[in-house]
Amino acid sequence: MAFESQDHAKAYWKENLSLMVKLLAVWFTVSFGFGIILVDWLNQFSFFGFKLGFWFAQQGAIYTFIVLIFVYIAQMNKLDKKYKVDEE
Repeated sequence: MAFESQDHAKAYWKENLSLMVKLLAVWFTVSFGFGIILVDWLNQFSFFGFKLGFWFAQQGAIYTFIVLIFVYIAQMNKLDKKYKVDEE
């Protein structure tokens, strides 16, 4: 990975870390917030016949994590092209 300049390298990593923090915040909110903290409140709602809090604790966090992986891949591909460090 060869950057055009040191400034490009710093900007690339700053954007990369920003993306990771945002995605981890979403994952934390879904897994810890919905699956643990708000589970009792969410359990008053049903989702496919299951209590919503239970569903988030057992399945929702996993599905969210998988979706976030694909979001990260797509965003990193855009970032790589922006800084011209993509695989050709």
